[in-house]
Amino acid sequence: MSAALPDAAPASPGDETPERRVRSAPLFLSAPAALLFVALVLTPLFLTALLSFNQFDYATGRTGGFTVEHYLSVLTDEYYLEIFFRTFRISALATAICVVIGVPEAYILSRMTNPWRSIFLLVILAPLLVSVVVRAFGWSMLLGPEGPVNGALIALGIGRMKLLYTEGTVIVALVHVMLPFMVIPVWTSLQKLDPAVEQAALSFGASRGTAIVRVVAPQILPGILSGSLIVFGLSASAFAIPGLLGGRRLKMVATVVYDQYLSDLNWPMGAAVAVILLAANLIIMLTYHRVVEGHYRRRLG
Repeated sequence: MSAALPDAAPASPGDETPERRVRSAPLFLSAPAALLFVALVLTPLFLTALLSFNQFDYATGRTGGFTVEHYLSVLTDEYYLEIFFRTFRISALATAICVVIGVPEAYILSRMTNPWRSIFLLVILAPLLVSVVVRAFGWSMLLGPEGPVNGALIALGIGRMKLLYTEGTVIVALVHVMLPFMVIPVWTSLQKLDPAVEQAALSFGASRGTAIVRVVAPQILPGILSGSLIVFGLSASAFAIPGLLGGRRLKMVATVVYDQYLSDLNWPMGAAVAVILLAANLIIMLTYHRVVEGHYRRRLG
């Protein structure tokens, strides 16, 4: 009889096949980013949510206990409801204006050739290198009572106008700050679009406007959706521009949170307002995303 073959040695836990290493590589690579996300995003949000349920004693300034009074106060008080409505109205108008300006700008940018494309792309992105506070101060100097705009109005015989501390000023400044966040996603979508598709529509007799509206626009809806969500979210949570250009009377939610934290020292109320703003933002943005994505799927099948 032939000798029996020795049994194969069992694989040690440390021995991994190449397939297992390939499958586990994404987990190890994403672990540092996941830990940072939990530590720097989820943990502060969780602590803020816990703080919003604390009681606040106006006599001593101390917090403790459990209550939902802050949420009830915000959701039933016309003062806070008006501020939330104003915040979302201004954010929606700023987003709509960014779409109207940013989409044609991105289309023109995508049709440019080097070096003009690089130059204009730098012009679009250059404002991001300047602090929002500095740009807000620049708008306050430009639109102030003694600023160049009022000087021009006086020279034309129109007279001095109150331009600062109005919703229009806040919207204009938000559009100026947020416009690059609309142009870049739309421009990225246009870069993925084959120019031959538009040329095919033109060759079949469609006008330039019809080709853009019926052929190009439906295919760049994901870029418009991404830019709109970014602009709306940043506008709704903006603090520097409403605080500097809106004044004390034209309050938005972010300035109310600031006042509750640093002026009234009512941290639970400020946390409750911040949590409600986050929840409302998520509801509005998810609804908008579902509507636009459904329209995109229906148009393109």
